[in-house]
Amino acid sequence: MKAFHCLPLRGLRVTIILHVFVVALSTWGSWPAAAEEHRRRIYFLESLAPTQPAATRTIDGFEKRLSERTSEKFEIFIDYMDLGRFPSQAHIESTVHYLAQKYAEAPPDVLIPLGRAAIPFMIKYRTVIAPGVPVIIADVPARAVADGKALADTVWVATEYNFAKTLELARRLQPEARNLVFIAGASEYDRLWLNDARDELRPYLNGYMTKYLAGLRYDEMLREVSKLSPDTIVLMSLVFVDGDGLPQTPPDVAAAVANAAAAPVYSPLSSFFGRGIVGGYMDSFEAHGVAAADLAYEILSGKPIAELPHQTEPLHRYKADARELARWGISESRLPPGSEILFREPSAWEQYKAQILAITAAILAQAFLIAWLLHERQYRRRAERTARETFSELEQMNRMATAGELSAAITHEIKQPITGIVTMANAALRWISRENPDIGRAREAMNKVVAAGHHASDVITNVRGLFGKDTQKKVPTDINKLIRTVLGLVHIDLRKHGIESQVNLSEQLPPIIGNEVQLQQVILNLVMNAIESMHLVQPRMLSIKSETTGHDSVCVSIADTGSGIDVANLSRIFKPMFTTKARGMGMGLSICKSIIEAHNGRIWASINAPRGSIFHFELPMYRGGERKSDLGCPTLAAHNDGLASAPSLADESVE
Repeated sequence: MKAFHCLPLRGLRVTIILHVFVVALSTWGSWPAAAEEHRRRIYFLESLAPTQPAATRTIDGFEKRLSERTSEKFEIFIDYMDLGRFPSQAHIESTVHYLAQKYAEAPPDVLIPLGRAAIPFMIKYRTVIAPGVPVIIADVPARAVADGKALADTVWVATEYNFAKTLELARRLQPEARNLVFIAGASEYDRLWLNDARDELRPYLNGYMTKYLAGLRYDEMLREVSKLSPDTIVLMSLVFVDGDGLPQTPPDVAAAVANAAAAPVYSPLSSFFGRGIVGGYMDSFEAHGVAAADLAYEILSGKPIAELPHQTEPLHRYKADARELARWGISESRLPPGSEILFREPSAWEQYKAQILAITAAILAQAFLIAWLLHERQYRRRAERTARETFSELEQMNRMATAGELSAAITHEIKQPITGIVTMANAALRWISRENPDIGRAREAMNKVVAAGHHASDVITNVRGLFGKDTQKKVPTDINKLIRTVLGLVHIDLRKHGIESQVNLSEQLPPIIGNEVQLQQVILNLVMNAIESMHLVQPRMLSIKSETTGHDSVCVSIADTGSGIDVANLSRIFKPMFTTKARGMGMGLSICKSIIEAHNGRIWASINAPRGSIFHFELPMYRGGERKSDLGCPTLAAHNDGLASAPSLADESVE
């Protein structure tokens, strides 16, 4: 029996770990390849340069459509042969060698050549670069499909570059046109397109002076089209190379020609659309990509290529650029029915819908606000009218309350002359009743009776003026006169309470515009407040001063030595319902403030030193005329010197 030599346990573990590591490394190295094996490859083979928008739009449309049809991920490759700019056989052979090697390393599942120049290339080299691979040739003219009938396992996405129908569109838009110009390039590929267009247009050229601008230098081409008459139709074909042999990009050439031309330019090439041409009969390269994607999906899904339609043509229609129609003054109504109009400038509503709605809402809100404000204005006016009436009643009540406080003084003022009248009349009767009547003394007594009667009449007139309802009328007013009138009313209260008065009135004081009754009420309220504040203090001094200020105003100050105002209350004393009196209504100073402000003035209070308070009010000067030397009239104070001060006219009236 053979003996088996066993490895130590530790050595066995190391051997197993190394084996696992080697397997893992080999597996990890193959992961990318395995991951990529399930991704199928789609190759695009553009026959021209990478700058061609036709290829870009076709591939974009293809990728978008394929992602809509399936969630499978594909590898998509793009190769550019650039046969238009490099048509030499050496370039072609190097391209074939490159593609053959590339496709051998990563074989395509579907090959999609693009452009007319790819047809002869595929006929000659397909078996070299991609034998047995399904082929979809796109972006080719329908008439060129016949050139590739020898290609097996091939389906086509063809387009109709229809210059005849494009000319029909131009005829409808320019019925007065009598000239036709056709523009093409100088390369062999350009001439191929020119020859096809000549054959197609030949039956439709009757009635036109036709001119072919083919193979011109770039600047000469632009110069020629700039000299065209407006009754010309310009048809634009491909220009890959100009007359100087310089390579060009056809869409850029079309844009330059359309910009320089003195007549509208048309073309069936959709890559020119939106670059300045008016329009044409065309499809879109995006539609080519969609059609190619649908065919590729069927092939990749396992459907035999023989069961697919041999040729697919995307939908064509008349298209027009709204901007160019406007540029040339062409009405859209001339377009054939079913035409598609693109690049139309959006209307103000389409462009600014949100803003218009916002502005409309703002206008409606503003209109509502204005209507509401008008309603509020009417309401406010009614409220103001009611407030004025109420304020007038409050003023009257304030005056009546003040009249009650002055009732004793008023009674004394009236009682004194009446008592004098009775006394003097009895004395006159006695002088006349004597056996020897003393006519001289009787006459003197009657004169005093007349003077006392005038005194009583003046008292009543002043009281009625002060405490009656005012008319709101404002006239040039002597403020000194009003002060003297008020002092005449309160002089008995001043004597009764032992209050000394000090009056300093400016003799050159200009008049102000005001309502005499209202201003008298202000002065009287302030004087009565001052008198009341000095009931419990000594000494008692009332000072009244009038003067002009530096800003064309008249200022009146009424100072007392009373109990004063708490500094904390200075800002509140003119507010309604605020009072420091036990039985006060809190309306007097508020009414004073309203009256002064209604006269465009201001009123304020300050602390008097060493005791008491000062009330000031300021009113603008009257500038409507020159100041009269004397606006005054006899006041109550003028009669305080006794009956002997009666006017001399009294004697004349008795006689």
